[in-house]
Amino acid sequence: MIAMLPLLEVTDFPAIRRKPLETLQVNLGYKCNQSCRHCHVNAGPTRTEMMTEETMALVLSVLSARQIQTLDLTGGAPELHPGFRQLVSEATAAGVHVMDRCNLTVLFEPGQEGLAEFLAQHQVEIVASLPCYSLENVDKQRGKGVFDKSIAGLKQLNALGYGKPGSGLILNLVYNPQGPVLPPNQQALEADYKRELRNHFDIEFNQLYALTNMPIKRFGSSLVARGQFDDYMQLLKDSYQQENLAGLMCRSLVSVDWQGYLYDCDFNQQLGLPLSGRHRIHLRDLLKTDPDGHQVCVADHCFGCTAGQGSSCGGALD
Repeated sequence: MIAMLPLLEVTDFPAIRRKPLETLQVNLGYKCNQSCRHCHVNAGPTRTEMMTEETMALVLSVLSARQIQTLDLTGGAPELHPGFRQLVSEATAAGVHVMDRCNLTVLFEPGQEGLAEFLAQHQVEIVASLPCYSLENVDKQRGKGVFDKSIAGLKQLNALGYGKPGSGLILNLVYNPQGPVLPPNQQALEADYKRELRNHFDIEFNQLYALTNMPIKRFGSSLVARGQFDDYMQLLKDSYQQENLAGLMCRSLVSVDWQGYLYDCDFNQQLGLPLSGRHRIHLRDLLKTDPDGHQVCVADHCFGCTAGQGSSCGGALD
């Protein structure tokens, strides 16, 4: 794996400051049942990093102390953490809205029986990865058989009410390009997804999030190896849109790694850029300090979030 930070840290990206904290995005660990080519955390079945019970308890304390309304759980596959269900149960009992960034195939992993029903019972919002609506493209990007399992997972969720009008159970899908290109228009692509998934599989969902691939970790390393890194970075910079600065997720979200350390976003976490560019700050520090108004730590990869229609954990920004 190529060290990407030296290629990104010298930047002319504009300075931005944080707003009041609305979302705590927590990475429960890097273990995953898949090894996707575009994965910016280099997750996979052999990763062993997992958040401790003590740190998970701190998550709940911070949610309460800072009156944070949204807990965004990610990984790896966050559901593979043995404490996932307890954390979800306690957070939702406290009135916190919980999001689960789910790869769909995890629903069929050993030990995950009843997971879909659990998520529905706690009204967890599901953000599910499905990089295309065709078998060939998905299996090329994520592995053989992933598409069929993903479709089966979506059908299971639909049967519980997810994605259905009036159910209150939110099911959003995530698209990532297969190579060093910007995603197409999110609204138009969402219409294509809805048509194809409905016509071929009778599947419904709420929204599609079209995300830009970030030039870090596994994807960044592959760009360097293929001699495509400089061209991709130039594409991101040439596509910069100043109006996207206002909606950047790093302004209202804090990313927490599996050890409890804080970052302005999930991408900075993977590059090792601490919150506000200072020494490493821990979850316990959020019990005493508020990052509102702090300067965001930026580097060249930030152009990925501002290019074209923009990109965030909630999809396009424009």
